[in-house]
This record gives sequence, structure tokens and C-alpha cells, in this order.
Amino acid sequence: MVPTNYYLILSGLIFTIGAVGVLSRRSALIILMCVELMLNSVNLTLIAFSRQWDNLSGQVFVFMVMAVAAAEIAVGLAIIIQHTRHNKTTNIDEVKLLKW
Repeated sequence: MVPTNYYLILSGLIFTIGAVGVLSRRSALIILMCVELMLNSVNLTLIAFSRQWDNLSGQVFVFMVMAVAAAEIAVGLAIIIQHTRHNKTTNIDEVKLLKW
């Protein structure tokens, strides 16, 4: 049986990789993938604590987070595809449609 600390360390590393990717990259697709990494690291933490305390509520919450993440990706990819068709780039520095 693997201790919960190992899961938390792995989750922290995955979250850090995702946060560095969000803060350092300029491509909208890579930023979406890094946000998904961050969400999956939180899911791993929820599952680890749910297993440690023998409580299924963490696992139920993971399914809810996965559903929201799927909807977020669907909407995000649709926006990115439309922006790419219009501006021929996925660089977030060139997004001026939402500025005042």
C-alpha cells in the first residue's frame, strides 16, 4: 500500500508543471492542456484523501470536476478554433477582441 504522502508529492509536482506552463507559454492550446494538468492534480489529491479516510465523497467530487473539465475543454476549444480561423494564430498576446 502506497502512503498518501507519495500521492500528494506527485500531485504537487503535476500542479507545479501545469502552473509553470500556464504562466510561461503563449499558445492557447498549451495553456488549456496545462489547466487540465492542474485539474487532474487536484483530482489525484481528492482521490488520495478519499482513500486515506475511506470516504467516497471525494471520488464523487472527482466525477463532478471531470464533467466540468470536459465542458470547459469543449467550450475552450470551440473559442480557440474560431479565433484561429479568424486570426490564423493561437498566440494569446494577439487576442484583442475581449479588450476595451
